[in-house]
Amino acid sequence: MTALYDIAAEYREAAEKLAELDLDEQTIADTLEGLGGDLQVKAQNVVFFARNLEAMAEAIKKAEGEMAKRRKAMENRSAGLLRYVLDSMQAAGVTKIECPHFRLSVRDNPGAVDVFEPELLPAQFMVRPELPPPAPDKKAISAALKAGDDVPGARLTAGKRLEVR
Repeated sequence: MTALYDIAAEYREAAEKLAELDLDEQTIADTLEGLGGDLQVKAQNVVFFARNLEAMAEAIKKAEGEMAKRRKAMENRSAGLLRYVLDSMQAAGVTKIECPHFRLSVRDNPGAVDVFEPELLPAQFMVRPELPPPAPDKKAISAALKAGDDVPGARLTAGKRLEVR
């Protein structure tokens, strides 16, 4: 199967060669129409394939979200079961359980800080998060450049895009 870029190159090459020949307009149009048909069909097929990939990517994204929810539910369930074992051992006054696969033991945690009124804390116990570095304001730069202003380090560029409706 011929690649789209090969068909486009053939079309361009044929158009250039036909322009050099002394042929009537109808002959040139018919020849290019035949080649253009191949280009149209191939372009359509490529866009259909691209849309299929986009749909698959969206389905994967949805599945990732669902799997993340399942993972979180399993993590929460596991933590709940471990709390259940701890509570049961404490209620029974048991501090150790031995089995062939693992050993359970109730241990004291190191002290944890409970900040119940952060507004009362002295400044020395407060941290300020580092500010993010400044980022270019592309909307303001675009507006300035379109208004004819010179913005060192920036310029307007125009490219091409494919619109599929």
